[in-house]
Amino acid sequence: MTAFLTFRFSGRWLVALLVGASLAGCGSFPGGLSRDTFQPYVPEVVQGNFVSKEQRQALRPGMPRAQVREVLGTPLVASLFHAERWDYAFSIQRQGVAPQNLRLTVYFKGDVLDQVESDVLPSEAEFAGRLVRPQSVGKLPLLQASEEDLMKFAPPPATDQPPVPAAALPRQYPPLEPATP
Repeated sequence: MTAFLTFRFSGRWLVALLVGASLAGCGSFPGGLSRDTFQPYVPEVVQGNFVSKEQRQALRPGMPRAQVREVLGTPLVASLFHAERWDYAFSIQRQGVAPQNLRLTVYFKGDVLDQVESDVLPSEAEFAGRLVRPQSVGKLPLLQASEEDLMKFAPPPATDQPPVPAAALPRQYPPLEPATP
């Protein structure tokens, strides 16, 4: 009969108890658990060369390659097999924001610009506006001080007594390194 009264905890019972307690605790979240409750951090991924609408408008047929490189920068893809074509691609992926992918291709005939193909490119100001995330600012404190508050920080009133002189400083200091013979 004493063997019947002895209660032994096994590892399975302990695991079942912990799982049950943790699941019961999840019900206390407002709205319960959803797919968006726990999200891992996703770093920003920026790849390629950003080309703006202003840079695109600066390109003119007949420009030499060196001048195109000055306007757009070094191409992301310049293939040996397609020496007459430079590709500029740009992508940015941020958490909570739709990914942005932009593409521009320039074609050359010989050493001069012949043709430009591109997506609809944003201006620099539009692109900078896309990068800013709207941030909610809580209630801001009232930035106003009364005369009593300002008086707490006022300097003490001036007195007619001269300031107390500081202790006299020595005229010479000992050397930092011992003298060598």
